[in-house]
Amino acid sequence: MSSALVSCGKPVASSTGAVPDDSSGPVDVLLFGSPSEIKAYRELVSAFVAAHPGQEVRLIEAADRDDLLTRLSTSFAGGTPPDLFLINYRFYKQFAAKGVLEPIGPKLDASSVFRPSDFFEVALEAFRMADVVQCVPQNVSSLVVYVNKNMFAEAGVTPPSGGWTWQDLLAAAKALTKDRDGDGAVDQYGLGVEPSVLRVAPMVWSAGGELVDDQTRPTRFSLDSPPAQRALQFFLDLKFVHNVIPNELEFEATDNETRFVNGRLAMTLQSRRSTSLFRSIKDFDWDVVSLPTFDVPAGVLHADGYCMPKASRHKQAAWQFLEFAVGPEGAPILARTGRTVPSLISVANSDAFLNPGAKPANSRAFLDGIPSIRSLPVVSNWPTIEKEADLIIEVGLWRERKSAEQVAREVDAATSPLFASAEP
Repeated sequence: MSSALVSCGKPVASSTGAVPDDSSGPVDVLLFGSPSEIKAYRELVSAFVAAHPGQEVRLIEAADRDDLLTRLSTSFAGGTPPDLFLINYRFYKQFAAKGVLEPIGPKLDASSVFRPSDFFEVALEAFRMADVVQCVPQNVSSLVVYVNKNMFAEAGVTPPSGGWTWQDLLAAAKALTKDRDGDGAVDQYGLGVEPSVLRVAPMVWSAGGELVDDQTRPTRFSLDSPPAQRALQFFLDLKFVHNVIPNELEFEATDNETRFVNGRLAMTLQSRRSTSLFRSIKDFDWDVVSLPTFDVPAGVLHADGYCMPKASRHKQAAWQFLEFAVGPEGAPILARTGRTVPSLISVANSDAFLNPGAKPANSRAFLDGIPSIRSLPVVSNWPTIEKEADLIIEVGLWRERKSAEQVAREVDAATSPLFASAEP
């Protein structure tokens, strides 16, 4: 399927300023994902079309998140946005703040398919602005640790079963980092983790720190506090002190997901979205376990939501698809593919998600972690803030041996002006 944005023509406003709704037209849905994820969404669309003869839904596939954001910005500027788009909660507010989204709260309140109370509140809250739900979340996932159980057994290391600490993880990662062919170079790493705010955040919270100074109206990162410094230093030491993670060049050659699939990585920190890919593994057994802790359990929210542009000409048909996609009919389809931890509580607790016959065996770990999940700040220019912080964390983890104090100072200097320019 082409990844080019399908133009629906510029909507023509009525004398009241409203965009006329043509419910007979096709619904264009913009999203991105890996091949296994796109396959899952195609299954969802096929099921919807089969249940609603005469309706047409066209998936528009962006190459990646940057491409998705570029396409959205261009299409909004040109007055031809898709009817729906799927976006992570960390990135939707740049559009909501401009007033180009159709607030979904009234439709959600009036729905006969589900009610707001049917969703995990942490996912719904992430898409709420000015007390109104802007987009409907399809999933609610925490980070977990995917483990290669065969590697643990071969090394004589007891696989984690929850209730472990970051020091426990580090000890396992050291024991599982090996030069398997004896050439003097590590070819099996104990852990895979990307250098990002999204990976650092749960460590900071678990150590008793805060990521930013104010979750609702942040003005700066708070990585200079003693608890945050403790967590950040642990993170930075994974490479330069302990050498348990692949370096930058190795990561660029083979990312952590691919390295895990190929049997060259014992553990990796990922959300539920990796499950659909990992189910292709035939050569070894694997499972998931909840994140370790420093002092208290803490996870970071991964949630994507369907947003509806005000300029959509097919709002009625788009809402019908959205209700199907995240409701009791469509949510089990994506859940069974391994793509999502459904945001709808009833489906998350059903066999569609917890299916004991499908890997991972410990899918309940995702649900067990929900009470301790926290979201990253949702501000209009968070994509830029996060990107700047990630670049500095990347240098400290992979390129130059820097202290947590140095990284915190550089992150603060680079991002404080960006926080100040964020729209309310």
